[in-house]
Amino acid sequence: MNVLISGGSGFIGSSLTRFLGGRQHEVSHIVRRQHQSGIREVIWNPEAGELDSASLAGVDAAIHLAAENLGAGRWTRERKRRILQSRVDGTRLLATALAGLKRPPRVLISASAIGYYGDRGDEILEEGSEAGTGFLADVCRQWELAAQPAAAAGIRLVTLRIGMILSSAGGALPRMLTPFRLGIGGPLGSGRQYMSWIALDDLLEIAAFALAAENLRGAVNAVAPVAVTNREFSAALGRVLRRPALVPVPAIALRLLFGEISREVLLAGARVRPAKLLAAGFAFRHPELDEALRHTLGRSC
Repeated sequence: MNVLISGGSGFIGSSLTRFLGGRQHEVSHIVRRQHQSGIREVIWNPEAGELDSASLAGVDAAIHLAAENLGAGRWTRERKRRILQSRVDGTRLLATALAGLKRPPRVLISASAIGYYGDRGDEILEEGSEAGTGFLADVCRQWELAAQPAAAAGIRLVTLRIGMILSSAGGALPRMLTPFRLGIGGPLGSGRQYMSWIALDDLLEIAAFALAAENLRGAVNAVAPVAVTNREFSAALGRVLRRPALVPVPAIALRLLFGEISREVLLAGARVRPAKLLAAGFAFRHPELDEALRHTLGRSC
């Protein structure tokens, strides 16, 4: 397939580009400025609403990943505006452009996040569960709605609600490693909040699966089958690193250090289940946390 990826130079996008290329797909990128990458590039400017629709001709599938990094700094009013705008404006621009093509692509896979569900305690959350409350839940709702022009034009729309990605190359995990390796890692706050995670290898496989699975559409929870509490995650990471994981970080310290991010991300929890993927027969390579961490960090059992 001819697959167009936005955010192709980012943490997930660069891995996905290599992965799909290895499966003989022809990959091109949507970029803000040209790079010397050897990959075909389509230029856009989401803030200005600029995207040359003619350059999208011949695309069989699109994967939309581009968005402002949630963890790049404290959530000031301006940062929150950019977080929302980067997701909504870019998604709407791409979805509308694809919908207007004489030959639209067969599928649009658009990123979202499990932040859609908000902080929900130990409630088991599947794709049909209601949206939660809070800034991230509101962002995710608007983010997902912005892709609807594609669905209205008959393009199969798959919205991946992605959990915490386990990778040594990016995301949250590398930031956790230093305190755990020093033996001062441990649960955040009470440690009772649920963490829904996914190994990067499985996320790449899910994207490829969604490209081909004609019956898969709508919201899809891109998480491993079994969520764990933050306390359980900390213990597993300690086991894999062969370090103690007994030093808790008080909630008040997290609030002082990170502000609103602590309430919405670090201390919030969502126990998410990938019901659609399981029903569709998707086989996870890394369904168990300990094994996934060992694989990710390159440590044998």
